[in-house]
Amino acid sequence: MIIRSVQTVFFRNLTDGITDTRAKDIFLIGENGQGKSNFIEAVYYSAYASSFRGAADRELARFDEKSNLIKPTGHETKSRAFSVSLSYDDPLVNQVLVKYEGGKKSIRINGKAATDRKELLGIAPCIVFCHEDMEFVTGSPEKRRWFFDQTLSLMDPVYLDMFRRYRRVLKEKNALLRECRLRGQYTQAVPVLDVIDPQLVSYGLSLTEKREEAAEQFSRLFTRLYGEVSGIEGLEVRYQSSWKRKEDAEKILLEKRQAEFAAGLSLSGPHRDRYNFYRAGNEFTRTASTGQRRLLALLLRSAQAKIYREAAGKDPVLLLDDVLLEMDGEKRRRFLAVLPSYSQAFYTFLPEEPYQAYKKDDILIYRLAEGSLEPV
Repeated sequence: MIIRSVQTVFFRNLTDGITDTRAKDIFLIGENGQGKSNFIEAVYYSAYASSFRGAADRELARFDEKSNLIKPTGHETKSRAFSVSLSYDDPLVNQVLVKYEGGKKSIRINGKAATDRKELLGIAPCIVFCHEDMEFVTGSPEKRRWFFDQTLSLMDPVYLDMFRRYRRVLKEKNALLRECRLRGQYTQAVPVLDVIDPQLVSYGLSLTEKREEAAEQFSRLFTRLYGEVSGIEGLEVRYQSSWKRKEDAEKILLEKRQAEFAAGLSLSGPHRDRYNFYRAGNEFTRTASTGQRRLLALLLRSAQAKIYREAAGKDPVLLLDDVLLEMDGEKRRRFLAVLPSYSQAFYTFLPEEPYQAYKKDDILIYRLAEGSLEPV
């Protein structure tokens, strides 16, 4: 599926308008701060209705005192607004519009309101390669869990439903624990926890089973990719689950109940699981160089795209935001050689980068300055 055009209105610093993207490869050329990453973010936002940078919706709106759409008031958060619309070359899905206005987000697919963001996942999933991906390698365990949960959700829509059920029960439990801690009503909470914890265990073990299977599949692919590009063999992904069996999980929760009362939150379960990178029995990221870590982050995304391609049977859209800049020529060549098959790719480059070397037949090149795109 090809994105035929991208329309933005009051999104970041981008000039309002429609940009023609009817090509397999789109090159965005410009200095830092001119809007290259913002355009990449606009495409991503239309695919997931969220920012890959972790920005809140209200932060994406361009603030313009002269605009009729955005009026500075005492309730600035609710007054900010923007929209992003993508048109596709698919007769089944020819337009997606994501709009934020009045503090609320809405999604329309072919003009009809969508009730769940999940409806976007099957249209044209975007795999983004960006500097923020380094957090999957050097950041908190939560960041790595987020990456693998996203990967599993792209592979298996059932996983997303299971994950949501688990998170809903976890939210109920944490709310109860906070209330108990605040009011000191521990005795009254025990019967409720006796009902909630078995639900948490049931949903949690279903997640664990899915994660274990996916981690093995992902690790096999990732090991090969990292070896091909870096020359370093034997790097693997290991998933460390909190629970193995129902009986063990229930026992752990009972043993931790007093500690959970004291902490005011749940202390055991898949929401605290870990993914780590090992080589020869040692945790790789502790001794890896900055370049090795950066490459690891890039190849996590490559593996994610390949896994999605195998599961869905169709090519993703790739968004590569300044990720080739800090690679030497040979690693850059190897990285591009192992990129997955894709329907379309958007690249950002600084003007001094050798982007001409990557030109192909079906390509559009835009130069960005102060949020405005001009064809080259």
